[in-house]
Amino acid sequence: MQSPNRLNLFSFTMIVIGLVIGMGIFRTAATSAKDAIDPSVYFSAWLVGGLVALCGALTYAEIGSRYPVTGGYYKIFAQAYHPSIAFAINCLILVSNAASLSGVALIGSGYVLKLFPGVWTDIDKALLSCVAIAIFYFINLQGLRMSSRAQNILMTIKITMILVIIAALFFPYETTEIKTIAVAPAFSTMDWIKSLGVSLIAVSFTYGGYQQTINFGHEVEQPSKNIPRGILIGILIIIVLYLLANFSYYQIVGFEQMKGEREIAFVVVDKIFGRQGAMIFSGFLFLGVLAYVNGLLMSNPRVMYAMGADGSLPKPFAQRDPQTGVLKFSLTVFTIICLVILFFSQEFEQILAFTIFLDCFGMILSSATIFWFRKKTKHLNGTGIYQMRLFPLFPIIFMLAYLFVGASIALDDPTAAATGVGVLAAFLLIYFVAKRFQAPVQDRSVNG
Repeated sequence: MQSPNRLNLFSFTMIVIGLVIGMGIFRTAATSAKDAIDPSVYFSAWLVGGLVALCGALTYAEIGSRYPVTGGYYKIFAQAYHPSIAFAINCLILVSNAASLSGVALIGSGYVLKLFPGVWTDIDKALLSCVAIAIFYFINLQGLRMSSRAQNILMTIKITMILVIIAALFFPYETTEIKTIAVAPAFSTMDWIKSLGVSLIAVSFTYGGYQQTINFGHEVEQPSKNIPRGILIGILIIIVLYLLANFSYYQIVGFEQMKGEREIAFVVVDKIFGRQGAMIFSGFLFLGVLAYVNGLLMSNPRVMYAMGADGSLPKPFAQRDPQTGVLKFSLTVFTIICLVILFFSQEFEQILAFTIFLDCFGMILSSATIFWFRKKTKHLNGTGIYQMRLFPLFPIIFMLAYLFVGASIALDDPTAAATGVGVLAAFLLIYFVAKRFQAPVQDRSVNG
């Protein structure tokens, strides 16, 4: 008999899409264009980003099939690496996710406040973001079924907003003709590659998030089938939507004009449907942003639960509500972290490089565990689990791509990279200091 709280394929696919499609596509297109020296770099970055995401999706799909447990994104580190690595990397990921959630909520608040006249301060935006996070905190307290239903509804709204951006291509609009003189590109191949790397930073943020679906593990119906299917279907939908949305931005706003815009989706809708239409769009877009908030509030407490279950975090993190199955303590702590970061986070672009640099550690090390799991779970081969084709090509492409992005960040923003390395070192130090003061534990292994 299936648990009533288990996720079916549709709900799981909606979670995949919700975790990936946050505010990014409505903001990072302009950032990526600003960092691209040529339209060929811009579109190449979005295409490469989609292919890398697909390689990562295939890799995580197999990891999830071979090791379907709640808190899987933490558990795979604990299984394949030293516990200190599992602790440090997952703490980095939790901080990065909390910062991303807070930053995205802040940007979404900026959109919705366009509906109301007046001069709104950062404090006003932060308070509105707090309200949104608090609402979904209480929704998630009601259980997985309630939160997944909310996710489905909100994701429908968000996808509709992207379709509006794409549909704008088919409406008449005015363009500003800019006369140019055809000249040979004033950049070298190395300049092109460097520009691609920097442009990929924003693109990586926009495509990121799907790896967190591994945290749901056995809470998905038939995980060996539905985890890879949900990830693959979700990523393919996202790739198509992103490429079409970016083509719409490029056609309607223009490549050079995109570089100076932040709320680029607002500009597109304003050109097609007028200011009133743009304001309505902003209101609905804020609802879509809430799906991203809800998705992270669903997934990240499960990482904290896994860390509490194996003793990396205090025992209260491993507590479940006996009736609803809700991870109340972990959910509450993660929500508090989000609210605290909300008042200290900077502008979206300023935290972008730091967030992605932290993610590079997690992406490379977590995807590399596929080699360990392939060796340790040979007995599962041929039992119906998902096994990617052309192994090990896909995970190698994925790891090299994130190594390239990390190196690009280090060259473009050394401060962000140095801070990321420093935070990682600090968490490693915390782990070993904490272990030093822990009381020795008796061996309880099955071998006695």
